Amino acid sequence: MKAVVYEKPFSVTVRDVDDPQIQHPNDVLVRVTSTAICGSDLHMYEGRTAAEPGIVFGHENLGVVEEIGSGVTSLAQGDRVVMPFNVACGFCKNCLAGETGFCLTVNPGFAGGAYGYVAMGPYKGGQAERLRVPYADFNCLKLPPGNEFETDFVLLADIFPTGYHGCELAEVSPGESVAVYGAGPVGLMSAYSALLRGASKVFCVDRVAERLAKAEEIGAVPIDFTKGDPAEQIKEHTGGEGTDKGVDAVGYQAQAHDASHEEPAVVLNALVETVRPTGRLGVPGLYVPSDPGASDEHARHGQLLVSIGKMFEKGQKMGTGQCNVKRYNRQLRDLIIAGRAQPGFVVSHELPLEQAPQAYQKFDKRVEGYTKVVLHPGHALAA
Repeated sequence: MKAVVYEKPFSVTVRDVDDPQIQHPNDVLVRVTSTAICGSDLHMYEGRTAAEPGIVFGHENLGVVEEIGSGVTSLAQGDRVVMPFNVACGFCKNCLAGETGFCLTVNPGFAGGAYGYVAMGPYKGGQAERLRVPYADFNCLKLPPGNEFETDFVLLADIFPTGYHGCELAEVSPGESVAVYGAGPVGLMSAYSALLRGASKVFCVDRVAERLAKAEEIGAVPIDFTKGDPAEQIKEHTGGEGTDKGVDAVGYQAQAHDASHEEPAVVLNALVETVRPTGRLGVPGLYVPSDPGASDEHARHGQLLVSIGKMFEKGQKMGTGQCNVKRYNRQLRDLIIAGRAQPGFVVSHELPLEQAPQAYQKFDKRVEGYTKVVLHPGHALAA
């Protein structure tokens, strides 16, 4: 089958790889119809992880069940399904508690697993024509048949639940004000989710004009951090108080205020300044235990200089960690079906799988409006 394969930093190719096989009775094989490129894929693409050449990328996957293991009970051939990026067993201590992003079974020695991602287990990615899904009864979310809502539904694999998770970590409630740092796909999903949850005012901080315009289109207040301290800008809109809640949708590749270089802790520290005393911060943005591309020795080991003293002084609370997609994806699916949510507005390009190398290059450089790319193996939607 054809798949997107990592070669070296800043280089992926589409080539033939072995077809996946049923390896356990609880597996299914899915014919992939849509698979998205994620910002975290770029961490591997840029050579900022320990990804080995030959890894098949892709953890945001949707498709149709083609083959079923003998132990699978709730799925049938032809079912249309979307898979959380988290590979989870459904029965370990963390999964039973709803913490499926930190499954203790699927990746021995590491809490959590994912498709096509370095250190997240032996699971090939879905930027390919087919995908093996383990623990399929638990990991596959059924969708209505056909291809309606395809671009919305594929976002249930990661960025829509992750954006919603940021608001859950921050405990966003109706009537509150929220500052979201980052207007990339996850940041836009966080702002959108805050509005879905009834926030009265949402600020979205970024420097890319088209992203800020998109934030404004959905009802958020755009804040361009190159035009001044974003915390001060937001305080001007809130009578000097700051917001009730804040979300970091950027992570360790955050840019300094003048956008001249990376400053990994700048968003965390800006949120401490932005959010009012006793407010809460949600951090779905990715932070890593090691970053070989970081600008200083501490950051290379995942250690950041964060204003914990100011945070303590203000009595703020913070929630962190990757999204437990299973906790949210069923309800978010039903919001889409009901017409209450249309997250596909973040998708800028839909392309055949063969154009993945060019898409990675343009997405990495943020050119030609590339903000969120969905690949369609086999031109599935056109068939």
